[in-house]
Amino acid sequence: MEHYIEESQQHTSEAISAKELRDTFIEYVLMNGKLPQSVFQFMKTLNRRESEFYEHYNSFQALEKDVWMGIFEETLSKLKSEEVYESYSAREKLLSFYYTWIEVLKNYRSYIVHTSKLSLRPDNWMNSPIKAFREPFLAYAKSLINEGIDKNEVVKRPYLSDNYDKLVWMQLMFVLKFWMDDESRGFERTDAAIEKAVNLSFDLMGNSVLDSVVDFGKFLFQKYN
Repeated sequence: MEHYIEESQQHTSEAISAKELRDTFIEYVLMNGKLPQSVFQFMKTLNRRESEFYEHYNSFQALEKDVWMGIFEETLSKLKSEEVYESYSAREKLLSFYYTWIEVLKNYRSYIVHTSKLSLRPDNWMNSPIKAFREPFLAYAKSLINEGIDKNEVVKRPYLSDNYDKLVWMQLMFVLKFWMDDESRGFERTDAAIEKAVNLSFDLMGNSVLDSVVDFGKFLFQKYN
């Protein structure tokens, strides 16, 4: 038998907000262990007209995408509200983003763990709501990388540096999956994984053994061609 949201039983003439829809949707999924069968059924639990849903979203998938976009935007808002953030290096800014992102994710952990294991599967990736904030995150990552290049934290390399942002996105998905599977107290293993992953990525993007390998490869190519 499906559970309904008790406090939503009384009809109100006030317009329902997108946030109310998202919050109620998340609660519905957690209470029932599945998505609503239809928009009509979902809005019935709120004693609302189906048409009110479409004032904000055209499908449940659009709503789910907005959940992820909201988490990303809340993370950036929290970061930028801290005056010290602007004084950080690119490496420190990415570390701060990950730590803050995980703190925001904790507010939605049950929902995320329940819905995202399927979304993170390679065969379902094209339809994943998680992709909703991919482009905004890539823009954010690229801004950090460009800042790192300007401040000599990151080395500009042919072909490679144009794809650093995509590597950071892959790292973000690694962090998400690690956190979802993390059973350590206070998610301390996730904190450690974030630090190691970010340090490794900036070590590789900066002056590193990678440059020596590339230089040696160029030397061999010139010698034998």
